[in-house]
Amino acid sequence: MIASIIAEIKGQFANDTSGHDWFHILRVHKMACYLQEKEGGDLEIIELASLLHDISDHKMNGGIFNDGGNVARKILHKHNYDPLKTEAVVSIIDAVSFKGALVKDKMDSLEGKIVQDADRLDAIGAMGIARAFAYGGHKNRPMYQPDILPEQHEDFLTYAKSEGHTINHFYEKLLLLKDRLNTESARKIGQKRHDFMETFLAQFYKEWNTETE
Repeated sequence: MIASIIAEIKGQFANDTSGHDWFHILRVHKMACYLQEKEGGDLEIIELASLLHDISDHKMNGGIFNDGGNVARKILHKHNYDPLKTEAVVSIIDAVSFKGALVKDKMDSLEGKIVQDADRLDAIGAMGIARAFAYGGHKNRPMYQPDILPEQHEDFLTYAKSEGHTINHFYEKLLLLKDRLNTESARKIGQKRHDFMETFLAQFYKEWNTETE
């Protein structure tokens, strides 16, 4: 079943240019499996939730919100997957995404925390930087506009509809993720990736301001 779902997902996301491509899903899957080795949890649920976590994200499905769980449920039903485990996977997918700086996370299960951590680790560090600019270009957003400051969004809808420049995205999400990782194993990885983003931003501002030293 997992092999069949991998083939389906790989085909669907192969040509994505927004940073949410098949390789993003594969990295999240690999990281989730690594975290499971360290932290425990039901490996099958973790694998399925990590593979399906972006199956119908509003950023790629034309703006339909809260649809991922429904689509995942249909896929798992097609494979005659256990109904209780299906709902466990669905609940993870519905809660995995970052929903705004001032919106609290609501992930109850260990499996969900692991999948969320794996997804967030791929949103920071060198890969997170690359994906942020890929997504900004995909959405025709400016790289940086110094006169437009970042916002601290109080609800998911406002955050989801934000069209700010890419550098603001670091302050509205990426730099916040280190302190919102759930597991100790993820936090160790996250600290290094967070530090790399801080270094990148410092260098970015120097070059933006045409500093020569």
